[in-house]
Amino acid sequence: MASAHGARPAEVRQALDALWRIEAARIIAQVARITRDVGLAEDCAQDALLSALRSWERDGLPERPGAWLLTAARRQALDRLRHAATVAPLHQRLGEEHDLQHAVREADFAEAVDAALDDAIGDDMLALVFTAAHPLLAPDARAALTLKVVGGLSVAEIARAYLRPEPTIAQRIVRAKRTLAEARVPFEIPRGAELAARVPAVLEVLYLMFNEGYAATEGHHWTRPALCEEALRLGRVLAGLMPAQAEVHGLVALMELQASRLAARVDPRGVPVLLADQDRARWDHLLIRRGLAALEQAHSLGAPLGPYTLQAAIAACHARAPGFADTDWVRIVALYDALLQAAPSPVVALNRAVAVAMAYGPAEALVLIDALRELPELARYHLLPSVRGDLLQRLGECSAARAEFLRAAELAGNERERALLLARAADCEASQPRGAC
Repeated sequence: MASAHGARPAEVRQALDALWRIEAARIIAQVARITRDVGLAEDCAQDALLSALRSWERDGLPERPGAWLLTAARRQALDRLRHAATVAPLHQRLGEEHDLQHAVREADFAEAVDAALDDAIGDDMLALVFTAAHPLLAPDARAALTLKVVGGLSVAEIARAYLRPEPTIAQRIVRAKRTLAEARVPFEIPRGAELAARVPAVLEVLYLMFNEGYAATEGHHWTRPALCEEALRLGRVLAGLMPAQAEVHGLVALMELQASRLAARVDPRGVPVLLADQDRARWDHLLIRRGLAALEQAHSLGAPLGPYTLQAAIAACHARAPGFADTDWVRIVALYDALLQAAPSPVVALNRAVAVAMAYGPAEALVLIDALRELPELARYHLLPSVRGDLLQRLGECSAARAEFLRAAELAGNERERALLLARAADCEASQPRGAC
């Protein structure tokens, strides 16, 4: 039931923005079950969002805004299917009408289940992930589409995650939705060999979803725990579907171990807290135990160590260390060496350089970082000047360190991270008169 009075436009927009972050993927997943078309489902959800904006400004916020949006999106989907059945050529109408009757039954059943359970529908989210990870799509298109419709990431956030221009990512998403629609790809979790074939793409998407939640590329918040929780939930479901896949357990282990630190990554004001300064008593030790168990499960299957299992092993080194000073950085460097062999990338090389700095000193790491500055993929990656600034600061080169922190702040999209980098630049400036950082 809506309130008796309308709401101010600013309040409605703020409420819708927060709600959309939480509910968009669930709504798209449930509508896609009706439409069998991910792109159409997203369009219907967007139309429902616009309807909510108009209606809620007039009538006030409903008691169950998520359910309101879902119902509106389903109605949009049925209206579009009815229209398609009406305008289709005669030889197609029989099939279109059959699809419409099926969709109406699906919608009626879904609403009945929702009313009974007042909860999300089973594995719709995982079905949405697998649909977007269809082999018809190129790997980069699969990930971009899924991050958009499942992760709720903006085009800008996805572009930052892939270190690609925004127009490139936008084109990939549009083409991917068109390809799935034209091929009438079924909305379902595949089985057997087809399930195994799609797993690598799904793992990549869950990994990127989790990373965006762990360190948000944009916005006012350093982390987005809800995104981490959804990626972890889907990973656990997938591990149940594929218990013999080592890399599935490896990714779950990585997410469990990383998620264990979320509460310690920000202070009560939301300010970022770096790993060296985190209160490890605030780490979630249940998640650590679950992560270590999943890592053990991945190892027990006897498969060659893949990139997710190797990253989980690195996270385990941090989880097992009583304090930052007790971390086995030499082992972490060795694990990064193996990771560079399994999945070479500029970002992995950058992370390895950080570990080298901790194990063997900043001077040796600076040589590695300077070599990475020539790579075009990292030209606008804010963590490269951030790491370089840290190394220079440790070497006592305050002026150069300050310039790097300012450069990193200029490139950073997240407001909290930008503030942290500017604070580090200010620290360098303040220490210059004393001639040391």
